[in-house]
Amino acid sequence: MRLCDIGVNLTNNRFNDDWEATIQRSLDAGVDKLIITGTDMAESKDALLMCDSWLEHCYATVGIHPHYAKDAVDEKGEPNFYQEIIQLASHSNAVAIGECGLDFNRNFSPRDIQLAVFEAQLEIACDLAMPVFLHERDAFEEQIKLLEKYRSKLVGGVVHCFTGNIEQIKAYLGLDFYIGITGWLCDAKRGQELREAVTHLPLNRLLLETDAPYLMPKTLKSSSKRNEPENLPHILEQLAAILLEQEEHAGLSLQDIAHASYQNSITLFGLEK
Repeated sequence: MRLCDIGVNLTNNRFNDDWEATIQRSLDAGVDKLIITGTDMAESKDALLMCDSWLEHCYATVGIHPHYAKDAVDEKGEPNFYQEIIQLASHSNAVAIGECGLDFNRNFSPRDIQLAVFEAQLEIACDLAMPVFLHERDAFEEQIKLLEKYRSKLVGGVVHCFTGNIEQIKAYLGLDFYIGITGWLCDAKRGQELREAVTHLPLNRLLLETDAPYLMPKTLKSSSKRNEPENLPHILEQLAAILLEQEEHAGLSLQDIAHASYQNSITLFGLEK
């Protein structure tokens, strides 16, 4: 059984001392491929440098997280990172534009700047024919509007770390996006809407991720508070426990779900098998 963790924040300082050991532990756990998340230009560069040492196993996204949108514009508020992202995206192991999107929960960047920086990255993704790696918090309506505007030109994308409800997952699926499922599913209190929403997620649109070092699964007994990609099989097990109770998934196995998520990763990001 092979798995791909499509969202690992390996450039986070909590991995500074053992990021390569973290990769090896994931490989030992059957997590064969990792996609390292780029959240700004510096971290996107660092993610690609990590990939250089693990070319068959590690890939990266390159982009600007909405938290850092304010640092990616000129004095007039215009995005100023086009050429830098295009250059980074030319790396053989760069597989998506992002993490990009909108975050109106924390508003670390002004909303108008977030919108401008997000739209600029959608334009780049269209121009380069690369998928988008999407982030959204408390900005669903605004995000959907922009995605609808560009969807016909986008080659695809994934709603990273989806935590929404049934209506929201149906809207994203209606635009033919993949859905990234994390250990949020394992939180009995906060994850209830997600547990209901995943029952509407077809296997051909499922991707799995840890969002390490964040979102340590609540159902995983561990002395560590740092999530790691080696925990992805546990998230798979928790998801399978929900899906295999449904009549439409009768006859499927945990291995079938794992295979679907892995193949979806290969397809969306164009990874080497």
